[in-house]
Amino acid sequence: MYLDVNEGFERLTGWHRDEVIGKTSLEISVWHSTADRKRLVERLQRDGFCENLEATFARKDGSTLTGLMSAKGVEIKGEPCILSITRDISHLRQTESSLLKLSLAVEQSPNTIVITDLDAHIEYANKAFTHVTGYSLDEVIGQNPNILQSGMTPKATYEDMWAHLTVGKAWHGELTNKRKDGSIYIEAATLSPVRQADGRITHYLAVKENITDRKMDEARIEQLANFDHLTNLPNRRMLNERLNYAISLAQRNDEKLAVMFIDLDNFQNINDSLGHNIGDRYLIEIANRLKQTVRDEDTVSRLGGDEFILVFPAVNADDAALIAGKLLAAIARPCLIEQHELINSASIGIALYPDDGQTLDELVKNADTAMNRLKQSSRNDYCFFTQEMQAHSVRNAQLVTALRQALARNELQLHYQPQVSLLDGRVIGAEALLRWRHPELGVVSPAEFIPLAEENGLIIPIGEWVLRTAARQMQQWLAAGLPDMVIAVNLSAIQFRQPKLPETVSQILEATGLSADHLELELTEAVAMDDPQAAVAMMDKLHERGIRLSIDDFGTGYSSLSYLKRFKVYKLKIDQSFVRDLTDDPEDKAIVTAIINLASSLGMHTIAEGVETAGQLAYLRLQGCDEVQGYYFSKPLPATEFETYLQQHSA
Repeated sequence: MYLDVNEGFERLTGWHRDEVIGKTSLEISVWHSTADRKRLVERLQRDGFCENLEATFARKDGSTLTGLMSAKGVEIKGEPCILSITRDISHLRQTESSLLKLSLAVEQSPNTIVITDLDAHIEYANKAFTHVTGYSLDEVIGQNPNILQSGMTPKATYEDMWAHLTVGKAWHGELTNKRKDGSIYIEAATLSPVRQADGRITHYLAVKENITDRKMDEARIEQLANFDHLTNLPNRRMLNERLNYAISLAQRNDEKLAVMFIDLDNFQNINDSLGHNIGDRYLIEIANRLKQTVRDEDTVSRLGGDEFILVFPAVNADDAALIAGKLLAAIARPCLIEQHELINSASIGIALYPDDGQTLDELVKNADTAMNRLKQSSRNDYCFFTQEMQAHSVRNAQLVTALRQALARNELQLHYQPQVSLLDGRVIGAEALLRWRHPELGVVSPAEFIPLAEENGLIIPIGEWVLRTAARQMQQWLAAGLPDMVIAVNLSAIQFRQPKLPETVSQILEATGLSADHLELELTEAVAMDDPQAAVAMMDKLHERGIRLSIDDFGTGYSSLSYLKRFKVYKLKIDQSFVRDLTDDPEDKAIVTAIINLASSLGMHTIAEGVETAGQLAYLRLQGCDEVQGYYFSKPLPATEFETYLQQHSA
């Protein structure tokens, strides 16, 4: 039992002296653990004393404390007693526990943690540091962290970092570092001064996170968002940013700027004949050539397919012409992919800031307009946008809008031009020619509106209307007793490629009552030779249905004799460009004679168009041409006037 306790006991346990005197420690439950009391008793019995026994005690209020007890056996008035002294070490143990947790957390942190002295010598580094850098702790203790520098972090970054630390401020930023094996990694770093209780800075603490994977992911996302996946060129989004920036610089510096729209001339043929894999590799090669031809400050972008847009800051018209010539030469060089040698050309449209537009959309649209205008007349060249082109573009848009309503408003009609036999002078056929008279625009030339109809998907319904109207008219003339004839109808390239063309023609013939031997379909030499094998297959299907075919504009294309003899063609039509100077130009005479002889040897008829003089007619008759048509006989006539013409010339 307790004989006496001091104020320290009261303060430590919460028990007052008069509450414990005469009582045992068990009676007031001072021991939180009887095992601790047992250890004390055992040591006293064995040694007669006990030093620094760490035990847990219970306070009067039920809370516990950690104490460090020393006890010794003594005699008081001849009675054996125990003198004990206990010191409260609860705070010390809590601090040690906290320090242990902190130490474990620091050591096991996935982030790199480094502590240096004020001279930047490493005093501590955790396991993450050794894992990330490849250096052991022994290798870096006492070293400067600059052993990690890769040379890729800007000098200004380090200057900013030390500017913060030397005035006692924390610094946040990114560092590109180098591991022991030389590999590069990127860290998001926070460097802070470590202060003592009195405010003195004694160390620097660096906490760094390896963000290499995240930066790579961000770079990939950035790449996908701004660059073409095939060629790695800037896409439309990046082009917009660069072109807008270039325009702002040109405006500020009062400079010109050139935008070029490049379209490869025959790329689709590469894809169709050799496959998309070869086509993709060809596009990659062209992209590389374009980049190698221009300056670093220029932009080469790919919109998709075989279309590229290039931006040239501080470039005038003369400069642009020179650059365009170099680009065409680069594209025209042979390209060897696997066993294929590819030779191609391109068409380039050029728009200049500020003359041809002051915004991105205007410049790109006008460069596109220039390129398309070039495609209509020639290829393998460049063309500048002009105000005349702008007017042409506006008119085209107006015509397309009006053309969409032309059929419904009965604005289209057919004119018919007689085709005359040179054997006896009889009218043996008529070519149906499409005309368009708009109530406001007036008469629109077929050369102007037919290409627009083809570009905008209107040629199919218009073409079917022409075929149906011509067949119906011919059937009416035959039923009225007019001379036996054949009606010739032109097919566009798009019509000829329609898989259901034979069925469509047969349905029209059945609906109008016209027999197949009174219809002749004309397609140009260029259309026939665009895809000769497909042309042969289509011609065979039409021939099986008894439908006759002729090749229009013959001599202007590049027909292969091996295919020409396979074509189920009834007639070759000599282009008027060879007939125009027939009486004066020896070359035209030679070409016309060759075509007539070729047709004869292949069992085909010939017809010459554009005959306007007696001299032309005489030469054609002398060479054995079968038929002619042209203004020498009649211009194309509306149906009623053509009927009158027939009646006058069949009497």
